[in-house]
Amino acid sequence: MTFCIGIKVAEGLVGIADSRLTSGTEQIRARKLSIHYPGGKPMFVMSSGLRSARDKALTYFEEVLEQEQENFDKLYKAVNRLASQVRKVSDEDKKALEESNLTFNLHALVGGQLEKDAEPKLYMIYPQANWVEIGQGTPYHIIGNSAYGKPICDRALRYDTDLKMALKIGALAFDATRQSATDVGFPLDVVVYQAATRTMLEYSYKERDLRQVSQWWKNQIQRSLQALPSDWVEALFNQSSPSP
Repeated sequence: MTFCIGIKVAEGLVGIADSRLTSGTEQIRARKLSIHYPGGKPMFVMSSGLRSARDKALTYFEEVLEQEQENFDKLYKAVNRLASQVRKVSDEDKKALEESNLTFNLHALVGGQLEKDAEPKLYMIYPQANWVEIGQGTPYHIIGNSAYGKPICDRALRYDTDLKMALKIGALAFDATRQSATDVGFPLDVVVYQAATRTMLEYSYKERDLRQVSQWWKNQIQRSLQALPSDWVEALFNQSSPSP
């Protein structure tokens, strides 16, 4: 499984991807986040699904970028070309995968701001090669293992959240997923796009880098549970006799 989250806030974009791959009983590391430069401007791609499909689609996409640099002045155009490569790989490999009881399930999150984009953009591509834009209403999307990280994002993340806080929330969403899913893990690859300066920053965190954060968050949760209002609990336990 995979954990990738793309976040869009007013100040820019955050992309976070784990790098654990599980095949049977074997676990290996492989990057699920890559940076590309259509029209000389940076964009990031994160993916979940079959590694072979991802690698093939991105190889095709890089070749397209080399041949068509002048055609990419808005991010949706690059997304369209990446989506067409996803469809191409599906056409080539889907039947053979199904014969091997495998599903073509490539999803991708794509973020950036090309020359004529008025603001940073974030898109999600489906295996069928159609896509949606992530907007202000729900300013994030998770692909892969989404169940454990979603609650904190829904409660804490807003479009006006500052970029540093968005990164913290994304990291805690990853931490929740890592604690509950054995097929998600470090290293954690992070990319941050700052809209004000149109710069993209990249960093890879090892487990030791975020161990203190994880322990701090665990302690905060335990303290908060102790302080949780308990009148409703006492009403149950203070009954003079149990219900029949």
